Amino acid sequence: MSAQGPDFKELFEQLRREGASRGSAASASSLIESLAKWSRRALIVAAIVLVVALAAGYWWFHPALNLGSPQVWTWVCGICLVVILALAVAAARSVRRAPVLKKLMLLPAAVIAAFLVGLLLSQPFVPGNAERYATVLQTTDGDFATDIQQVDYADVPVIDRDSAILLGNRAMGSIPEYVSQFEIADTYSQINYNGRPVRVSPLAYADLFKWFSNREGGIPAYVLVDMVTQEAEVVRLEQPILYSDSEPLLRNVDRHVQLSYPTYMFDQKSFELDDEGTPWWVYPVQRKTIGLFGGTTIARVVLVNACTGETLDYAVEECPTWVDRAYPADLLIEQYNWSGAYAGGWLNSWLGQEGVVRTTSGTNGELGYNYLAQGEDIYLYTGVSSVTADNSNVGFILVNQRTGDSRYYALSQGGATEDSAMASAEGQVQHLGYQATYPLLLNVAGQPTYFMALKDAAGLVKMYAMINVEQYQSVATGSTVEECQEAYLGMLAADGLLAEEDAAAAASTREVAGTIARVAQAVIDGNSHFYVTLEGDATIYDFALPGLVEIVTYQAGERIAFRAAEKDEGSATATVTELLDPVASE
Repeated sequence: MSAQGPDFKELFEQLRREGASRGSAASASSLIESLAKWSRRALIVAAIVLVVALAAGYWWFHPALNLGSPQVWTWVCGICLVVILALAVAAARSVRRAPVLKKLMLLPAAVIAAFLVGLLLSQPFVPGNAERYATVLQTTDGDFATDIQQVDYADVPVIDRDSAILLGNRAMGSIPEYVSQFEIADTYSQINYNGRPVRVSPLAYADLFKWFSNREGGIPAYVLVDMVTQEAEVVRLEQPILYSDSEPLLRNVDRHVQLSYPTYMFDQKSFELDDEGTPWWVYPVQRKTIGLFGGTTIARVVLVNACTGETLDYAVEECPTWVDRAYPADLLIEQYNWSGAYAGGWLNSWLGQEGVVRTTSGTNGELGYNYLAQGEDIYLYTGVSSVTADNSNVGFILVNQRTGDSRYYALSQGGATEDSAMASAEGQVQHLGYQATYPLLLNVAGQPTYFMALKDAAGLVKMYAMINVEQYQSVATGSTVEECQEAYLGMLAADGLLAEEDAAAAASTREVAGTIARVAQAVIDGNSHFYVTLEGDATIYDFALPGLVEIVTYQAGERIAFRAAEKDEGSATATVTELLDPVASE
């Protein structure tokens, strides 16, 4: 208060705050008094309505009946508050029983306190918890050249999820009877199907009215996009999908599986195909290992037949080999970041930060990772950088999403982060304005290599780029995968990372020279191609633009020399990787 007298603004503000605090207590007391005046019949009706509402709410929201579920604790704490209110009303109605009823209020209050204690015990700063968090995901050191198979370009995924969505929508547009009633769900799970990397997504009812008119027949198909050939097809099912996300009531797949296993805490599901092409929903089952809510891992996997609703329950180590995603990618990233942060203790993760590492971030605020197909399994890939580093990776990890086996591969000289590699690839073709996809990790001649597609503004793949993870100053690009491979292997040889004879052997290309018999032009998926045949040679040679734009200057009857990939058995075409001087090749 000043010497001139009270500050009325501060005085009124203080009175307002005191009035608000008293008002809240008074309003609660007023509510209890009002309820206490209700008749017994009214209170019984209110209790019945509340129980029915809780039952309906449980059926609709179906939280896991498990003390490790934060969602179920929301319900438990809400019920405890209602019980406290009910006891307070009962105490107000019966003065004789009021002392006993007020003591009973301690029971729901104790439940809420138990929740707070369990939440506290889940925190990494609790003594011993940091070490437990650091060992949730067991990661061992690996040797990249021996652990990861050398790349087979016939199986390299050349498109990302966004491109797969474009191709899926295009395939869907070719079936007008489906377009009017269904749309493609945004699932697009990446799986290994019959040895091929594909993305698969079920159809979904276009809206509530379309569901009402089609619910008896179910969902008739799913979309399959081959990530190598860029071919998309709508696969019609003999037995329709009845259990899906777009079912609002009994056949909603989330509700169906949760009510079938009420105590299971399910993680992010995926849509997969077994070896016969039958669609299944794969539900990982969480287990909390630290406190009430900490140290999440996967203990079991529940499979739901999307057509029949049949469920199968497996321990995670016993799930069928066709299952690719028992461990969700986001969970694996979180688990590795725990080990990277807390291996040296909780205090070190904040202060000294000695040896603290984290996975690299992605684009648009999302997590940065990709998938690598190896044999029957899908591996999650992400780079690893120091928390104090800038644009350098100290290594990377590969985690089997079916078994949870995690391997770390150190980079002796450091390496480019994924976003740096993307920027380098985009800079190489900046005059074309192409955008790079998130990198895929490949083993090329024993070298860890970033591979990415370069897309135009319409989202169509136009070129490809390869960058050595450790020697990332140079970028190899090409209009085809084979052309990009040839340029990259030549770059490795020039940098001394690969002998020239090894580069030539790995490239599997040959020199071709002759007289042009015929030249034809075609546009495929928005890309221009020139097809050339030579006199006395039945092979059709594919020159892709803009990488081999010089081909436009050649005409029939002229001599030409070039390097081409070996033709696949049963194929009539061979991809040209480089134009040569026809005079020097004679």
